[in-house]
Amino acid sequence: MVETMLIILIVTIVLFVWGKYPPDVVALISMLSLFAFGILDLTETLSGFSNPTVIMIASLFIIGEGLSTTGWTALAGQKLIQWARNIPSRLLIIVTLGSGLLSGFVSNTGTVATLLPVTISSAWKMNILPSQVLMPVAFGSNTGGLLTLTGTPPNIIVSNALAESGHASFSFFEFALIGLPMLLITILYFRYIGYKLLPKNQTNNKPVDIESTVHKWIEAYKIENDYYKLRVRSLSPFINTALSEWNLDSDYNVTVIRIKRRHPNPLSGITPFIEFPEPETMVYYHDILTVKGDTKSINALMIKYRLGLLPNEATKDEMRHNLINQEIGMTEVLVNPKSLLVGRKVKLGNFFKRYGVQLLAASRHNKPLTEREVRIQAGDGFIIRGSWENIENMKSQYENLVVCGSPEGLAKDVRNLTFRSYIALGALVLMILLLVLNVVPGAIAALIAAGVVLISGAIPLTKTYKSINWVSVIMIAAMIPMGLALQKTGVAQMMANGLVKSLGVLHPVILLGGIFILTTAFSQVINNSATAVLMAPIVILAATTLNVSPKPFMITVAVSASTAFLTPIGTTTNAMVLSAGGYKFKDYLKVGAPLLLLFLILIVLLVPVIWPLSIT
Repeated sequence: MVETMLIILIVTIVLFVWGKYPPDVVALISMLSLFAFGILDLTETLSGFSNPTVIMIASLFIIGEGLSTTGWTALAGQKLIQWARNIPSRLLIIVTLGSGLLSGFVSNTGTVATLLPVTISSAWKMNILPSQVLMPVAFGSNTGGLLTLTGTPPNIIVSNALAESGHASFSFFEFALIGLPMLLITILYFRYIGYKLLPKNQTNNKPVDIESTVHKWIEAYKIENDYYKLRVRSLSPFINTALSEWNLDSDYNVTVIRIKRRHPNPLSGITPFIEFPEPETMVYYHDILTVKGDTKSINALMIKYRLGLLPNEATKDEMRHNLINQEIGMTEVLVNPKSLLVGRKVKLGNFFKRYGVQLLAASRHNKPLTEREVRIQAGDGFIIRGSWENIENMKSQYENLVVCGSPEGLAKDVRNLTFRSYIALGALVLMILLLVLNVVPGAIAALIAAGVVLISGAIPLTKTYKSINWVSVIMIAAMIPMGLALQKTGVAQMMANGLVKSLGVLHPVILLGGIFILTTAFSQVINNSATAVLMAPIVILAATTLNVSPKPFMITVAVSASTAFLTPIGTTTNAMVLSAGGYKFKDYLKVGAPLLLLFLILIVLLVPVIWPLSIT
């Protein structure tokens, strides 16, 4: 059985390195092989799919999507760009430092799930590829987990193992004595060496830039033409009347696109905005009406009904702030020659309940249409405004209308925060508190936070499963049984005992380096928690036999269990950036090997100084 286990392990690693098959497929083949050769039974083989780590990771993707959908990702990306000042090397330092510090208090997977969409967006906006910044986020989070006792599970495992063996455990911030130097080394490495080794992999995850898209629409469709904001003055006859009483469309050829309430009253049902006014919509004192109509008609309307003209912002900002938000968006639609709409008349500015959208502007043969009423022809283009959900639905429900671009991507680039934005952020904070206070297990904390995000409507239920990176989730679930098989067959124990017996007789510092090498070797292919559980008792026994302090050896176990830099399967964080960065197995090896060597040197030099080998 030992020989079979070694063959499966070697073949799995070779397939990962080869890169011909997707990593989740390789992991599944490996898992099934363990069952087929009788190494694991059915329950053990499928244990990864019920593992709390896998459930937590899937939940974290939902939480991260909630932050992205409600505007936090776009806002954070904008801040990153400002801080980086459009300098890629500065962005590299910021994301590595940020992921490191955050992961000291939040789970490594939670850190990467939160920073992943922000980093991707920032990279594209700075005209660099995500593969040039995502691996530092993963490595930074792995290293940052060494700042506190709760930063990563191996820290807790080795500390508890010390206490159970009768030695003093580590304090909460004691890990930072080695964690901070390592995080600094990681930042300096990526700034001066690692950035040259990071690959430039082409990926198709470029987010939509709403600023440039809106600007393109403005230029192509002349949306700024006949676009005004009118304020209802105190003497206006509009006050406390319905729009239908004034026949603005028929008498003045003016359409009310949106109403902003200057005096909203939730208790009376007066909401801050009426996004799509209907004939029965009431008008109140000091309301601001966004209207579309020619200048002559608007002037006549203002004089007769005592309305004040408000100055528009710069047109691009006006479109962003006045007509687009987290719930309401815009996109471009083209009419297919087979569409039933061909030949029908429509009026620009009107809201069409059947489609749930409003027509803002039209174009034909790449020229904007200036008339208010348009008879639709095949190939006509329209700028439509509606809820993001309705716009997205048009893609699947109306096959003879072509929705251009990515409305979903545009929605994520909206930086206006809403009530749901703060609920999504609150869900993340709730998860952190539950984890720090150890109220419930990590997987339950993540599930609770993900549930809050879903119930609040921050993510439409129809997009829940789409928000999860299933390649990462399935690969991790399928590889967890590998760690179990290594322990069950005794392969891991055999290798560990051999190294300890061969190096322990030479010198404790040499044994320290050997423990680092063995532990980090295991951590490349099995879960870091399983690695720590496996190594902790062996290391304590070795230290006792040599009559030296176990603390420096145990801190080495904790550090090396978190240095899975050579493979995408070593840690969940590595797996989470795998597809997003378009990485291959060899990319991790090329970028991670020099950093791993630096960590080994740092361990051998610093650990014996910080934690003396002799028993005091």
